[in-house]
Amino acid sequence: MVDSSDGRTASPGGGSDYLIRHTTLRQLQLLEAIVRLGSFTRAAEELFLTQPTVSMQIKKLSDALGTPLFRQVGRSVEPTDAGREVNAAGREILNTLSNLEITLADLKGLRRGRLRLGVLTTAAYVAPEILGAFCQRYPGIDVQLQVTNRENTLERLTDRDDDLYLMGQPREDSDQIESMPFAPNPLVMVARVDHPLATQRNIPISRLVEENLILREPGSGVRDAVLKQFVEAGLKPRVRMQLGSNEAIKHAIVGGLGISALSLHSLTLDSAAGRLVLLDVLGFPIMRRWHLVHWRGRELSLVARTFLDFAIQYEPEIHARLAEAEAAFERTREGLTRR
Repeated sequence: MVDSSDGRTASPGGGSDYLIRHTTLRQLQLLEAIVRLGSFTRAAEELFLTQPTVSMQIKKLSDALGTPLFRQVGRSVEPTDAGREVNAAGREILNTLSNLEITLADLKGLRRGRLRLGVLTTAAYVAPEILGAFCQRYPGIDVQLQVTNRENTLERLTDRDDDLYLMGQPREDSDQIESMPFAPNPLVMVARVDHPLATQRNIPISRLVEENLILREPGSGVRDAVLKQFVEAGLKPRVRMQLGSNEAIKHAIVGGLGISALSLHSLTLDSAAGRLVLLDVLGFPIMRRWHLVHWRGRELSLVARTFLDFAIQYEPEIHARLAEAEAAFERTREGLTRR
């Protein structure tokens, strides 16, 4: 349909403001949740609504637009081409309103506000400590923490879903992002406490080729760093299994399935348990750092800027906690040596 007044294509109901009059923010929120989760039921659960309510609202939006927004694919749903376009526009609207909310909070200082933080799975061992200290200082800040693997974290970064991202190695297209290193992330070689190498010193990395190595899944930054260490030494490790979480790897080590390289952050709570030991391997620990990342062109809110500064200033406390863990593991090694 063409509006004869200026030649513009009119919306289904006639008039260029048709969508403004017939689309609600709640419908856009529902659309975004369904696209992200692939399910009407899961979207309803996330937004504390019933599934019939969600279905009714999406039908109203679909009828207003005059086109279906989803199609059934097995047990899940996926957006049609129209659904993707509407969702993209809806996300821009919702993000604009969210940023407006943050801007208004900025005008009130840090008494209120929201921080959306995307965190790599391994960084989940350090993020809560920093956030806890931050929220004690600024109790009015609402924190939303999204913990996921590297692939999904990078996807969230691309989609600009969060204010800041806590991850390891920055992306290669670093000209588009700001990356601020703020804390150490040493990777250490770990074995069960009764492993034959547990009491040895200055173990050459070539000796580890004889051991069963347990690694994170492909795409993991820890995995890439460990394999690079072997490649640079001209060695090919014997990888016994790949697991999707640090906790699963620790259980596998305790079960006697092999050794692994893990972030020391993931071991701080295990340092006094006496089940694991850090192997004294030449070339380890592999010294890495955590980074706080955001898109270069996106202006940070006052809350995000304040958290960024707070995290950088918090580094001495992180050093102290890692030193305590290393000392505890060293006491375990010394105790084994005296046996």
